[in-house]
Amino acid sequence: MIMASEQMEFFDLGTFTFQDGTSLPNVRLAYRVFNPTASKLAVIPTCFRGRINSTLNFADGALADHRVVVVALFGNGESSSPSNTLGFPQAIDYRDCVRAQYKLMVEHLQALAIDVMVGFSMGGQCTYHWTVMYPDLIRNAVIICSSARTSRHNYQFLEGPKAALENSLDYMDGAYRAHGVKPRRGLRAFGKAYSAWLTSASWFEERRFQELGHATLQEWDDEVTMQRYEDWDAEDLLAMLRMWQKSDIGVCKDDTFEDAMASIKARVLLMPCRTDQYFHWQVSEKEGQMLADAQLQVIPSVWGHLAGAGANTKDVDWMNGVIGGFLEATD
Repeated sequence: MIMASEQMEFFDLGTFTFQDGTSLPNVRLAYRVFNPTASKLAVIPTCFRGRINSTLNFADGALADHRVVVVALFGNGESSSPSNTLGFPQAIDYRDCVRAQYKLMVEHLQALAIDVMVGFSMGGQCTYHWTVMYPDLIRNAVIICSSARTSRHNYQFLEGPKAALENSLDYMDGAYRAHGVKPRRGLRAFGKAYSAWLTSASWFEERRFQELGHATLQEWDDEVTMQRYEDWDAEDLLAMLRMWQKSDIGVCKDDTFEDAMASIKARVLLMPCRTDQYFHWQVSEKEGQMLADAQLQVIPSVWGHLAGAGANTKDVDWMNGVIGGFLEATD
């Protein structure tokens, strides 16, 4: 059984200055601790459209002997975001998230080292930035369905759902809040444009949506493109999406991308999915060749990007086994 703190907690950063120069008072991070009495420490940043309690945390699996801190990225609606913080910048950066998370972990939770950081998708990109910005603090990093730099193809894929939302009538060029409107049409259009990219062509043809309890593709579509966006704010989604699009660890130390990769001291486990349509496994293979100490384990699944999110038990069991073996080699 997972032991967890009773509820989400908040760490107040006070006045915080973002990379774009915006300085705001009362900026805060949301986080939750699982297995609070364990001696080892794991940190998991959330992903795109990820909330703390829906994040796969491995706390009853590979990280059962770790105190697991799940921390929300800026923009997710739990940590400071456009929806809850007046004047929040549109152009946030992973470096903003990492600097704030460092204050949480080192100054507030008094961590001397992080035994492992695990990140899926945007959480993996955040983890990569951590390993460059604070190379002596992270001992092990697990990067799931992610990359150290957003590819051109990945960038352009995101232009589709972004345009669908920004050009919707009820988005009102970003003025929907002032008019007391929730841009449901825009959010639905965003979800529609995104939905086919989540898994793979084989997943659809094999009717794998039935494994999620949906009798038809239409039932799955209704949940994924409408119901799952009901509690999301449009500007929160766009702020996170823009951060994802410009991800590049080379900016962390004004180095080239290759120099930034070579500076990483942590042991790194790269776990892409073979059928992921926008974080291609071949990119992880190339990244592994740039790292000093890396292992590549490709998730053998038709669930595409969602394989890394814990969408089905088989893939979760596989990941638990691989992560567990990777960490055992550290001890």
